[in-house]
Amino acid sequence: MLALPMIEPGASAPLAAPARLVWEVSALVHAMGDALEARFAACSVKGDISGFQRAASGHCYFSLKDGAGRAALIRCAMFRRAASLLDFAPADGQTVIARGRVSVYEPRGELQFIVEALQQGGAGALYEQFLRLKARLEAEGLFEPARKRALPRYPRRIGVVTSLGAAALHDVATALARRAPQVELVVYPSLVQGADAPAALGEAIALANRRAEVDLLIVCRGGGSLEDLWAFNDERVVRAIVASRLPVVCGVGHETDVTLADFAADLRAPTPTAAAEIAAPARAECLAVLQAAAGTMRQRVQRALDDRRQRLDRAALRIARPADAMQRQRQLLASLQHRLAVAARQSGAARAQYERQTAQRLRRAATVLRGQKAQRLATLAARLDALD
Repeated sequence: MLALPMIEPGASAPLAAPARLVWEVSALVHAMGDALEARFAACSVKGDISGFQRAASGHCYFSLKDGAGRAALIRCAMFRRAASLLDFAPADGQTVIARGRVSVYEPRGELQFIVEALQQGGAGALYEQFLRLKARLEAEGLFEPARKRALPRYPRRIGVVTSLGAAALHDVATALARRAPQVELVVYPSLVQGADAPAALGEAIALANRRAEVDLLIVCRGGGSLEDLWAFNDERVVRAIVASRLPVVCGVGHETDVTLADFAADLRAPTPTAAAEIAAPARAECLAVLQAAAGTMRQRVQRALDDRRQRLDRAALRIARPADAMQRQRQLLASLQHRLAVAARQSGAARAQYERQTAQRLRRAATVLRGQKAQRLATLAARLDALD
């Protein structure tokens, strides 16, 4: 540790002056931590959760901040053992009461609150605002499943509404390049955070609809606190999504983040990467569908060819030996001629016999008739004689 000689004002410099302590950074930070931990060894603090994250290790990290527009904030750490005792799922915007101790994170010299227990203390101002707006828009029917549109199965162009510098855009582009390189990406830049973001997001969505150059839209941004994502809870963004003629996939934040834009979208994805994977089928899937269709077409063509081939074979059999076919036709003709001649002869003989029989009957009838007439005349003559 370095000690510098100090000279009191108005005094002459002695040969050896008392030293004033100059702290090393680590020593100062450590001393501050000791002082704070001694003063705030057991205390409770109330605030709204912001930026809640649960690490793979089981530890939880978040910030507590005052509501009502005040900017005070303290970072909190809740280690695995304490986190395992939670009886609710903490979320951004919730008002909680944290019990624990104040500490200093020495590697960065940051003040933090080590949370040993956490209990719910109310909804929080932002979260209450979220719930009120959600209820009003829901009552209008803006979140009804019946108005959700199906995504095109095989889109050729996908639009992305996000910030040009956002990691979300990189995630979407990477996922599409890996999964569906045949799909073209069109970016509609927009602010995704801050007071001007809602208007910018609404205009970007409207622009994509006016241009009508894509098959569907992905509205996305990376994770953040409730305040960071608040633009996607704005009524203007919700109404722009509902008014969109293009189907909309919303991929805002991480899996645990839920915004009103998610409710308005036709499909919600937990992350921007997942939104890209949902929006575009994998190239392998497209190839499999094409191969299956090609296989079905080949089978149908083959069946048609086989049927035509069989018909051709049958026709070829009939004309393979034309001399034999002609001979069969001649034999058939001769048979028909013979049958006709026989029929003609039989018909002539039958007619001659019929004529003879008819002539005989006529002669007999004539003889009988003459006899009857003669008898009649004789009878009449006898009557005349009797009259004389």
